[in-house]
Amino acid sequence: MDKTVSLKENHLFRRAYNRGKTAADSRLALYVRRNGRKTNRLGLTVSTKLGCAVVRNRVRRRLREIYRLNEGSLSTGFDVVVVARVRAASSDYHQLEKSFLRLADKLGLLKKGEGG
Repeated sequence: MDKTVSLKENHLFRRAYNRGKTAADSRLALYVRRNGRKTNRLGLTVSTKLGCAVVRNRVRRRLREIYRLNEGSLSTGFDVVVVARVRAASSDYHQLEKSFLRLADKLGLLKKGEGG
């Protein structure tokens, strides 16, 4: 994640939830909000509803990798919070990637001409 910083503080997550734009499907929910910086900040939320720690960490690793590989096609200057839903635990990598790109495109996060 060259141009991306992690979101770690609760008030930044809450700000994205309350004031950001939202898109969701059965696997993921995406919250996007401008942050006034030149870089993106990524936050991941994976609830205990998904399963044990092994399952949650697998989903978290997949989402981080999906973001890292598609980072070049995303606009900068946003806080991006990805919330994994229960179906994310049983989804494979390609389904999660397709879902992420569709939601990012819906929110206008993808640069022009690079839609999924």
